Amino acid sequence: MFGIGGGELIFILLIVLMLFGSDKVPEIARTMGKAMAQLKNATNDIKSEIQKGAEANGFDQKTLTDLTGNITSEINSAKSNLLGNTNPLKGITDNFSSEINKAKNTLVEDNSISLTETSTTPTTAIDNSKDNVIAETIPKIDEIEESVGPIKRKK
Repeated sequence: MFGIGGGELIFILLIVLMLFGSDKVPEIARTMGKAMAQLKNATNDIKSEIQKGAEANGFDQKTLTDLTGNITSEINSAKSNLLGNTNPLKGITDNFSSEINKAKNTLVEDNSISLTETSTTPTTAIDNSKDNVIAETIPKIDEIEESVGPIKRKK
């Protein structure tokens, strides 16, 4: 109510009570209530007179609604013409995001292809390296056995 809080309203009522006394406050409240009712009635009478005048001149409620709708649409179009494109970088950001998505998709596709291609190669590479290590160590074991003697192996 007019930006007045509860504490402020109580303070105003206390001041009114002190200024006018407890016997006059009810009379003042009644008078203010009657004034507010008269003001409301007067505004309603003015509204009805304006509506009657508009209907007498050929304006009904639908015509007035259409007229205000047209005015609102013209205001919005003028506003958009004045402001223009409020986000000039929108096209650029859309292009960047589409290129990023394309690159991401190609990377994901390439990785999935390379993973399926290399899924068999690690095992063959391990087998090959194991064979190489065995082939290298057997001659060394033979050399050690010749120089030191036979190696006892646990079974």
